[in-house]
Amino acid sequence: MADAASRLTTLAGELLGGPLPVRLRAWDGSEAGPPGAPVLIVRDRRALRRLIWKPGELGLARAWVAGEIDVEGDLYEVLDRLSGVLWERPGETRSRLAAVRESLADPRIRTAVRTLFRLAGPLPPPPPPAEEVRGRTGSRHTRRRDKQAISHHYDVGNDFYEIVLGPSMVYSCAYWTRDGTLEEAQHDKLDLIARKLNLSEGDRLLDVGCGWGSMAIHAARAHGARVVGVTLSREQAAYARKRVADEGLTDLVEIRVQDYRDVDDGPYDAISSIGMAEHVGEAKYREYADTLYGLLKPGGRLLNHQISRRPEPDESAYAIDPFIDAYVFPDGELAPMGRTLSTLEAAGFEVRDVEAIREHYALTLRRWVANLEADWARAVRLTSPGRARIWRLYMAASAVSFERNRIGVNQFLAVRTPVSGTSGTALRPRVWNEKV
Repeated sequence: MADAASRLTTLAGELLGGPLPVRLRAWDGSEAGPPGAPVLIVRDRRALRRLIWKPGELGLARAWVAGEIDVEGDLYEVLDRLSGVLWERPGETRSRLAAVRESLADPRIRTAVRTLFRLAGPLPPPPPPAEEVRGRTGSRHTRRRDKQAISHHYDVGNDFYEIVLGPSMVYSCAYWTRDGTLEEAQHDKLDLIARKLNLSEGDRLLDVGCGWGSMAIHAARAHGARVVGVTLSREQAAYARKRVADEGLTDLVEIRVQDYRDVDDGPYDAISSIGMAEHVGEAKYREYADTLYGLLKPGGRLLNHQISRRPEPDESAYAIDPFIDAYVFPDGELAPMGRTLSTLEAAGFEVRDVEAIREHYALTLRRWVANLEADWARAVRLTSPGRARIWRLYMAASAVSFERNRIGVNQFLAVRTPVSGTSGTALRPRVWNEKV
């Protein structure tokens, strides 16, 4: 087993079809790879067993969550370098490691895999780390299963989210119009949405997936709107209700634990859906669009803020990211921007504006990672070492994905245009980027 790092570096080159762009340090203390490059540490051979059984993102993620692999140096640089090796095209959802099984007819690949088995030690693989999603029941995106998925991601403790998100408690892409703080950028995002929706005093706003209440509070406090916010997370709702009460806005803001499909007290003047549609799922997306359309009055506006993926060369090959599905957002699905637009139009909406803000999310995620790292010990106490490692990896890897244009984020402004074709006061001219 001497000089395991050199053997692993050689194997990685053979399996990936090119040299490993990071330096490796193995469990035996040996090192190999480009001098001066950031270091990927393989602390335990168990990590190799995970990769053999789950090649690709899920195997790597399980090893990371368990602490069997780590990084010395810039985490973003390691992820960026590995991204360039593991995925050939911006839109790919399956890594080259996951494709190794299809290459076993190649004698060179078979030899490399046999060597990897010897290095990995006794099989079978260790069990997955504890934070992996288990026990999902029923069909994807039923009300019951959606509630389970939302609980896994959001009900991990409001104190933990305070560390990551900071005082704004906004869990979606900020809008960076100045060299300011995260809180200022989140305020600018919320106000941009309010201006796109043309909110004014007395307007009824439905905030779908209201989170910890930030959009609802901003719309009521800054624009005088009457807001109903709905979420499936009881922890979020309790936190949001307290914030509303502390702000003295209980006469303007109501927070409900409610599925958006069960809202029946329309019509509303406007609907905001900020970072929620990723939970809906492709099979239910038309239902989502139809439901929101039906809840708006004629001339009413929808602002749909949503992460998108690059289109696949073969759309039938798209698969949910296995790490995200197992550890972060169970059942979360991303759609290409064009498909979202087409679905909104098919539901009857007139899409009046699309703004792509991909780079803004990379900046936001880097701030969240910095918040987590700055209060790491407390974050671990509030959750667990594995959970904190999940979040650090998920957010840093997502930042790199936005920077590399593997995923994007877009704001769609859509209108329930009346039959007459005139939209009345709902489309009063407004310069969206003016500061309020």
